[in-house]
Amino acid sequence: MKGIFFALLGGAFITLQGVANARISQDIGTWQTAAITQFTGFVLALFIVLFVRDGKWQMLKQVKPLYLTGGAMAAVIIFSNITAIHQIGVTLTISAVLIAQLSLTFVIDINGWFGVGKQQMKLPQFIGMGMMVAGVVMLGL
Repeated sequence: MKGIFFALLGGAFITLQGVANARISQDIGTWQTAAITQFTGFVLALFIVLFVRDGKWQMLKQVKPLYLTGGAMAAVIIFSNITAIHQIGVTLTISAVLIAQLSLTFVIDINGWFGVGKQQMKLPQFIGMGMMVAGVVMLGL
């Protein structure tokens, strides 16, 4: 239940962040908005880490360098979301983002990439994916 709560919270904040970033970018530019968003996220996360004092900083050396590129990926995510919101609107953007996320997670699960256990996808999962794509197509009409 806790996982569902945080997933819903994260989804809500992704949408709110996208809308806020799209508005900010109209005044200062898209990459500038991405930089500010990344910076304010860093400041908040650092504050929380210093306050909560959990985690194991000494284990940072064990993390594969590829995985440390997450922040750079976030900059591309922010830029892409802002640009998409300006072009196609919030609803269609978030719907397309969800389909892209779900599609890539299917590929990751099926292949066991990034150290996750391989999952078998069956017909119901593919039907669900098809229904989501159909829904986005209908939103875009």
